[in-house]
Parts: sequence; structure tokens; C-alpha cells
Amino acid sequence: MKNNTTTVYLSIGSNLGNKLINLQEAVFLLKEKTGAISAISKIYKSAAWGFESDDFLNACIAINTTKTPQEVLATVLAIETQLGRERSTEKGYQARTIDIDIIYYGKEIIATTDLIIPHPNLQKRQFVLRPLTDIAPQFYHPIFNKDSRNLLQECKDKSTLERIERKIYANRTQLFSKVQFLAIEGNIGAGKTTLAHKISEDFNAKLVLERFADNPFLPKFYEDQSRYAFPLEMSFLADRYQQYTDDTSQLDLFKTFMVSDYDIFKSLIFAKITLQDEEFKLYRKLFDLMYKEVKKPDIYVYLYQNTARLLANIKKRGRDYEQEIQTDYLEKINSGYLDFIKSYPQQNTLIIDVSDLDFVDHKSDYELITKKIEQFILCSL
Repeated sequence: MKNNTTTVYLSIGSNLGNKLINLQEAVFLLKEKTGAISAISKIYKSAAWGFESDDFLNACIAINTTKTPQEVLATVLAIETQLGRERSTEKGYQARTIDIDIIYYGKEIIATTDLIIPHPNLQKRQFVLRPLTDIAPQFYHPIFNKDSRNLLQECKDKSTLERIERKIYANRTQLFSKVQFLAIEGNIGAGKTTLAHKISEDFNAKLVLERFADNPFLPKFYEDQSRYAFPLEMSFLADRYQQYTDDTSQLDLFKTFMVSDYDIFKSLIFAKITLQDEEFKLYRKLFDLMYKEVKKPDIYVYLYQNTARLLANIKKRGRDYEQEIQTDYLEKINSGYLDFIKSYPQQNTLIIDVSDLDFVDHKSDYELITKKIEQFILCSL
């Protein structure tokens, strides 16, 4: 037998820390633990109500849930605690990382020692009524028998609200979809391909993978670097250029964005390490011509991994031609990436230290990485 679904209206606010991220994390957790998000208001900035503190960011959301009112309340309190809200025993209002109030639970009227619905003060607060009007303008208060627009017009709270040009997303896939092209980069063995695969699967992205395994010069290069460096780097550059122009120019109508396990600029990073000066000068001329034509990532994620862990990963995956890679070579590659990142401050680059993380076998580590990416995307939009 199916459980009945009820629409719950919640007010969310934050005035500590990164307020936008706090609101977004609250929505993601409410979706995960309470039910599908059916509507999200615009975001409004307002002065602290009833006490002196930093300005709040406020919004309202609607959730379709099968939970009872008491279960919703318990979930809300748990999410507030998870997001760092500390409740004081002192009387009066305090600043908070997150504040979540139940405004309506369907048309229910509830009055218990720990829960009153509709919220007893909603008609007094413009920072609640204004965003509520965005998502439920004709919803009638079950006691006052007035809809949200009427309550807003009659509200005696004349404090100033400023709508901000940012947005809260109903789910993680929706947030990731705002990035057209996400590149995951890192040293040999950092896990960039694995992470790109997981993000592609979880967030409905077109996957663009480097075709390094088919390069005939790669095993030879690890045996004799000075002899095969130039043909290897030219071969990589030609292949990456062709792949980028093919794969990144063709959008997949059934996918929401693209994620790759490399960026074409890595060609220059590796070439600078492996080529002689005269070879590199020639290579650089060809690279610059090609680089002008390829699509650049909107977000560039660099997975930093310490050298000992890189060597362990390389050994674990067991590719014969990689087993003789030396520590100093990996350290030069890492330095090359970091120099590139410093040289292009205009690029949206996120560096994540994954040296102590195992995002393959530990779901919490993977979620930590995706949360960092989500927060970076949110602040970059």
C-alpha cells in the first residue's frame, strides 16, 4: 500500500560562514532525507530579525514527503546539527549556520509542545512571506484563510529585502549540469580516470577519456626517453587535438554536461619535462596553434597525490610499461601542473589533495570530493 505524500513548505536561512553553500547543502540533505524538492524560491538578503548580527540569506522550498510532521521535525533538527548549528540555552536569537523552519505541512493544524504548524510567526516575517510567495502565492493559511500574497501585503514587517542573483539547485545533477565542461586532471596514478567515470555515471555526463593506452610510442618511451620523447609528445598532441575537436564539439542530447579525465594543456606540461630545448620550441609553436582551437574546461579539477601514493597506485594497476617510472619524473610532472595552474589564474581551478583519500573503496571519501566540486561550482556560477 502506497504512503500518502504531503507537500511541506520550509523556510531556510543562514548568516554564518558561506551562507550560499549552507543553504545549498541544506536543500541537498532535505532531498536525501525527506523527499523530492518540488519548488525553490529566489534567494533574499535581509537584516537579522530580532537581534544584531550579520545579514541573512533566506529562501523557501517545497518538499513532497511521506514522513509525518514529527519525522520531518526530527529530520530538520538533525540536518541543522549536521551543518554546524549550535543551539544555546540563552534566551533570544543567535547567529546560525543554518535555520530550517516548517511553515506548512499540507493544510494540517498542529499544536504540540515541540511543534506548531502553521508556523506561529510566519505572517509577521517578510523574509518568510516574500520567498513563500515565489513558490506558493495562492496557498491559503488554514487558520487565517488568506493566501501568501495577502499575508505579504498585510505584513507589518517593513524591513528591506534584497533579491540576490544566485540560485539554489534542487539536486546535485542539476547543479553539475550548469557546468558545460569539467576536466579532471592529475599526475600518473592520481585516479583522474576513475573519478571521471564515477562522476559521469552519477551525474549523467558525457565521458571523454584520454586514449593513452593505444599510443605505440608510450612503452618505448619508458625504455628510452631521450629517443622517443619527441615522437611520443607529437603523437599525444595530434591525438588529443583530434579527440578534443571531435568529442567536445558534439553535445550529447541525453547528457547534461561533459567530463574528461584530461585537459589538452597537459601536452605542454609533459613536453616541457621530456623534450630538449630546441625540440620544445618547435613543439610549443605547434601547440599554440592547436590550443587556440580547442574547447577549454569551465572547471578544472586537479587531484594532488603525494609521490609515494602515486607509485603505489601505479604498481597496483600493473601496466608493464609504467613499472619503471621514477620518483623524480613524477615530481617534475607535479611541479609542471602546479606551475601551469599558477600561470593561469583566470582559469577556474580547484586543487583537491587526495593523498589520504580512497574514493574507490570508501563512499565517504568520494562524497567529500564531489562536495568540494559542488561547492566550487556553486561559487563559480
